[in-house]
Amino acid sequence: MESVDTMLAAHRAYLLGWNVGEVGGPDLVTYRSDVQHPPLNGVLRVLGRDPADALAEARHRLDGVARVWWVGPDSDAGTADALTSLGAARIVDLPIMAVPVDQASPAPTPPGVRIAETTDVDEFVTAYARVSGIPPAGVPTAIARERSFVGDGTVVRLAGRLDDGRIVGTAVAWLSHSVLTLYYVGTQPEHRRHGIGAAMTRAALDLARDRGVRTAALTSTAVGEPVYRNLGFRTVGTFRLLSF
Repeated sequence: MESVDTMLAAHRAYLLGWNVGEVGGPDLVTYRSDVQHPPLNGVLRVLGRDPADALAEARHRLDGVARVWWVGPDSDAGTADALTSLGAARIVDLPIMAVPVDQASPAPTPPGVRIAETTDVDEFVTAYARVSGIPPAGVPTAIARERSFVGDGTVVRLAGRLDDGRIVGTAVAWLSHSVLTLYYVGTQPEHRRHGIGAAMTRAALDLARDRGVRTAALTSTAVGEPVYRNLGFRTVGTFRLLSF
């Protein structure tokens, strides 16, 4: 399985694909999509910077947008405590989870659901926005950023559809740094508890296996964590998300 550092590099590469602002150097890596959704604007890493200076610069770069600071194993030790002492607020701790692709458990696709790659970005973003917290007013900008996405890797958008064509499940498979990283794994509220989320994840794992990728990773919410554990994912690190 790839190292945690490699997984974090793949995560940075994905979010930087949304960026239309200043990235900065390796000492303070930021990304700005201008979508009013905190996870799509923020700080990815800080190294060797005075916390007060880093916080002031991050606030300047990301002024006017909802944002988060991802404090993970790739940032200086003590970063989260230093930032909270300066006024940043803890939002949540999220586990970084991973599994060797060839050791993941099976997950059947529910009857009446077909999972395949989609190229209809408008429909796909509208579907995942509904379950990920992107407000309706932010959807057009999110669609524009998906259309202009340029990153160090490959995006495959997977849609789970009913026979009538409606999207009931989504997953973004990000293939970068020899890692599959999963984003926007979600099920429309009226179709939950039928195994669609697990099936979407399994479909992405199968895609990665077919392309020779051996490691899968993701950052999980509390709701999704049991699903991923049942598929064989295990915690390999933690992100502390801060608002600032």
